[in-house]
Amino acid sequence: MSTTVQAANAVNNTTDFLPLEGTDYVEFYVGNAKQAAHYYMSAFGFQAIAYAGPETGMKDRASYVVRQHKLTFVLTTPLRPDNEMADHIYKHGDGVKALSLRVQDATSAWQETTSRGATSYMEPVTMKDDFGEVVMSGIHTYGDTVHLFIERKNYTGAFMPGYRAWSNPYFQPTDTGLLYVDHCVGNVDWNGMNPWVKFYEDVMGFKNILSFDDEDISTEYSALMSKVMSSGNGFVKFPINEPAEGKKKSQVEEYLEFYQGEGVQHVALATNDIVTTVKDLMSRGVEFLKVPTTYYDDLIDRVGAIDEDIEPLKELGILVDRDNEGYLLQLFSKPVEDRPTLFFEIIQRKGAKSFGKGNFKALFEAIEREQEARGNL
Repeated sequence: MSTTVQAANAVNNTTDFLPLEGTDYVEFYVGNAKQAAHYYMSAFGFQAIAYAGPETGMKDRASYVVRQHKLTFVLTTPLRPDNEMADHIYKHGDGVKALSLRVQDATSAWQETTSRGATSYMEPVTMKDDFGEVVMSGIHTYGDTVHLFIERKNYTGAFMPGYRAWSNPYFQPTDTGLLYVDHCVGNVDWNGMNPWVKFYEDVMGFKNILSFDDEDISTEYSALMSKVMSSGNGFVKFPINEPAEGKKKSQVEEYLEFYQGEGVQHVALATNDIVTTVKDLMSRGVEFLKVPTTYYDDLIDRVGAIDEDIEPLKELGILVDRDNEGYLLQLFSKPVEDRPTLFFEIIQRKGAKSFGKGNFKALFEAIEREQEARGNL
């Protein structure tokens, strides 16, 4: 079966019951938030923004907020055992807990989604300080992952109430050109993709804009299936992967085994100059997957003319793919933790709206080489 492309007509905000303004932040539960924050600042070029902990009245956790352009990460660690945060880290290792979405009305977002079948994670709560107020609510999604709805139109502080501005005058990392979250990919269990597609359709008003079956995404040894879900205005995109039958263990199966369940597989970070960004990230120690150099032998024949020189792309291992709207350039990091779970994608879009179907085989063969080295293929 060939790739199915379904029309995704943008829904006007007046009729969209869940108008999302984009990703507000991604929150990670980690074993040591202070060290994790330093990693993202030193390796990825994030700036220190805000801190919450015992000094700000938050007794059970410490959270560090780092930001680059419109890309905000929150690194949170529990200060004691025997709580939901500590249990999450024990089970999953460091990983994404919350994909937080900015809205104009967090109360309405919670009411609309829970009335359509979502399980509540957090009823609407209003937090206030001298800088205004933030309203937050949330629902459960796949695995232990949640969506938080963040309403901050009446807030002018560094991040939100309970946090204070944070900086390190001795360490000022430079910008690496990472701009915003392009998309976040979730891995779900066998036969889990379609139920979660239906969840995003029914509960959040998303549309399935692209579908890939096990013939589209397969190698000699493994396969997976994926469907891309998009909010009505197209500002938020969540591809959902599930395993497919293959000769050996797929990357999704490896993830599910080591993450001990469903969760966020990778976060795609947008840039306007992928060559410069990747060079900078590599110089800071970020490791990326590599495809054989033969990938570039017929690149122009496969994707047509591009603005970039081939040699830098070949040197860095950057992949290129084209759709009817244009082309994109992408590169995937190795897992950023010891468990082979979470990784990052760096992506530059030159008009393309797709997700690199033409690169799937080369990419997944590169992932399989890493799996084999770990003894998990």
